[in-house]
Amino acid sequence: MLDGGRIVLGIILSSAMGGIAYWRGSLTRSGWLGAVITGTLTFGCGGWAWGLTLIAFFVSSSLLSRYKRRVKAERTGARFAKGGQRDLGQALANGGIASLLAVAYALAGMPALLLAAFAGVMATVTADTWATELGTLSRHQPRLITSGKPVPTGTSGGVTLAGTLATLAGAVFIGLVLPICIALEAAFTGVGQAGGWWLLVAATLGGVAGSLSDSLLGATAQVMYQLPDGSETERPRAADGQAHAYLRGVAWLSNDAVNLLSSLVGAAAAVAVGLLLA
Repeated sequence: MLDGGRIVLGIILSSAMGGIAYWRGSLTRSGWLGAVITGTLTFGCGGWAWGLTLIAFFVSSSLLSRYKRRVKAERTGARFAKGGQRDLGQALANGGIASLLAVAYALAGMPALLLAAFAGVMATVTADTWATELGTLSRHQPRLITSGKPVPTGTSGGVTLAGTLATLAGAVFIGLVLPICIALEAAFTGVGQAGGWWLLVAATLGGVAGSLSDSLLGATAQVMYQLPDGSETERPRAADGQAHAYLRGVAWLSNDAVNLLSSLVGAAAAVAVGLLLA
């Protein structure tokens, strides 16, 4: 249910956390705004369990993005669409669906399937982020998920064993955090949700499915551009504003759009588990 006091508290908490992340260089100013929007709606409408799960994703991802940042930047060069600082587009791509699910969850009377969808979304964005941050540190050359062909580190659709294990770990992490937070919320506030350890299965399968779909879309449909040296990049423009030449992919399917679509896949997979187990 909607709670005005919790929404206000959500604004305060998300503003404070976003401000710290901005100060530490994890968010741009627009990313700070995105964190406030998604954090307020998720916490205010979903409750403590939803808000704490979002925080768990945000904190773990921010820490991993700072881990050996210079090494990762050297290995990936200009292939990634954006640097380590997350902007508004990334914040909404990672947390936008979760916040909309929180609103729907409150208005619809807290149905279990929307909780499952939230678990799948959060597991997907966490699994994908962990895979990217840790996979780029792998000592082994990535291979394209569609063909197994060796590709440079940072190539969209490239996977490694380390990245795959990080995908699984990120999905399981959310699968553990969410039901624990639900149990704690019920114990301290008396607010019960339709949670349970079936969420571990839903989050794990949803997160893995969503992250794999992200890699598949990255390898096949995501728009890619060409750098002057002939290599590919997700960035449509250079730092000086000069446009990069179009190389392949669907023109509107940017990295943020891929993240959004893969989150929907993760949500659908988690809902399917919820229909069987919840």
